[in-house]
Amino acid sequence: MSDEVRSEDAFDVPTVAAWVREHAPEEVAADLAGEPEVRQFSGGASNLTYELIWPKRSLVLRRPPHGALGGSAHNMQREHDLQAALAPVFDHVPRMIALCTDTSVLGADFYVMDKIEGTIVGRDLPGGMELAPAAARRLCENAFDVLVELHDVDVTAVPELARLDRGDGFAERQVHQWIKRFRAARTPDVPDLEETMTWLVERIPADHPHTLIHNDFRLDNLVLDPGDPTRVVGVLDWELATVGDPLMDLGGAMAYWTEAEDREAMQRLRLQPSNLPGMLTRGEIVERYCEARSITLTDEEWTFYEVFGHFRLAGIAQQIYHRYHHGHTTNPRFAAFGPMVTYLDVRCRDLISG
Repeated sequence: MSDEVRSEDAFDVPTVAAWVREHAPEEVAADLAGEPEVRQFSGGASNLTYELIWPKRSLVLRRPPHGALGGSAHNMQREHDLQAALAPVFDHVPRMIALCTDTSVLGADFYVMDKIEGTIVGRDLPGGMELAPAAARRLCENAFDVLVELHDVDVTAVPELARLDRGDGFAERQVHQWIKRFRAARTPDVPDLEETMTWLVERIPADHPHTLIHNDFRLDNLVLDPGDPTRVVGVLDWELATVGDPLMDLGGAMAYWTEAEDREAMQRLRLQPSNLPGMLTRGEIVERYCEARSITLTDEEWTFYEVFGHFRLAGIAQQIYHRYHHGHTTNPRFAAFGPMVTYLDVRCRDLISG
């Protein structure tokens, strides 16, 4: 899924390669002789991700996007340190190799990690990959069992993770922070979503017991075992991870989950092959998750988390579209993010109205 580096995202490869060799662990640096081939992962829409390919080893480099509005999502040190702290208690994160906070090297902070070998799906299955309905169901079950496993991590036993917990009021903080972010990034060609914002503010629930949450859990952020594509071997893209109400994480995941029977507008915006025959429905996923974690929810209670998940996705899309709208990136993929916000406005109001 990696492509040639876009010209606007290119960097000084010899300088970066020399820095990585100098700062990587000795056994890794020994495999990094010469200048690597560089490829860019095209699937992401926020932080920029590259594959550095040497004959003996491949590493992955992450850096913030050009024209980013700031915030923790683009904080490379936070993303690096979180994964380094999580690795001993959750075996689906890549190994961190080095963190660079000297912006003279690449023009921004960045970090480098080992590449987890395996299959990453995109909007559709990669060429040559097939999943029968029973296998698609098994993949779906295994994927959300990994989410349960993540939410069961005892963050109090890992000080670096426990420090991310800001205490009660997570749901309230999230609602108001995303309202602020959406308004700051809004462009004149998208709806204002004020109706949804008001509805959310009036219905903020008390937090469920806090856990580590990924905050961008999707099939296309998972690495699948190349010998068994129903088994998850890695979880990627931890830029939004934090400690908070796990049902906010589940609601965010369901905002991306497009079923085969969903309307055409939602099919056009699909980012993962969740519409394959055999995949669980959103309702089945929520039921399975709540049973695994002994959570009881009414339909009305779940609606808040589902609406928030869609509103938050609108905020993420709008922050990306803001960069495209103002010329900070020319990637044509991002032109569709404005219409995505328009659709998510409709989707939120549909969920609210039942």
